[in-house]
Amino acid sequence: MSDNLTPSQRKLCMSNIHGANTQPELLLRRGLWGLGYRYRVNDKRLPGSPDIVLSKYRSVIFVHGCFWHGHKDCKNYTVPKTNTDFWVAKVRRNQERDQEVWRKLEAKGWSVIIVWECELEKNRLPDTIAHVSAEIKANGALYQQRKAERKAERERRRKERAREKAELEAREKEISKKYGSVR
Repeated sequence: MSDNLTPSQRKLCMSNIHGANTQPELLLRRGLWGLGYRYRVNDKRLPGSPDIVLSKYRSVIFVHGCFWHGHKDCKNYTVPKTNTDFWVAKVRRNQERDQEVWRKLEAKGWSVIIVWECELEKNRLPDTIAHVSAEIKANGALYQQRKAERKAERERRRKERAREKAELEAREKEISKKYGSVR
């Protein structure tokens, strides 16, 4: 099947596709804002510039277009009939880049949430927002737990160093009593 558009029409159509502030992103952001979540958008300081960053919950959200990121078994993802090799390679590279970005974010202690464009359709939107909210809360609880564990570990090490210092001072005092001044 050939393309229904002329090359100039196709170019115009493709040039109007943008990566930030897409309609699916705006729908999700409005829903999360309505639930009281506050976030940053497209934070360039993090790998992949996540669409939504919730620092308080140590969570990032990517809103993926089903076509551009190759959503398996989705009605919105079909490989175009023209220039198939190009599109297959492009989508595969997008998926590889996604995996790489997720690994980097997780290595930095961030939880990654993926929301697909098809999950934000009108009939599925409330359930999707509820699901994402539950994930955010779970990630926040996990983050707080890890934070408390790190704090407890730091405190344990601080006490251990203080105990070792006290023992060393006691030994030095004992030696100085026995043999005279050490210093």
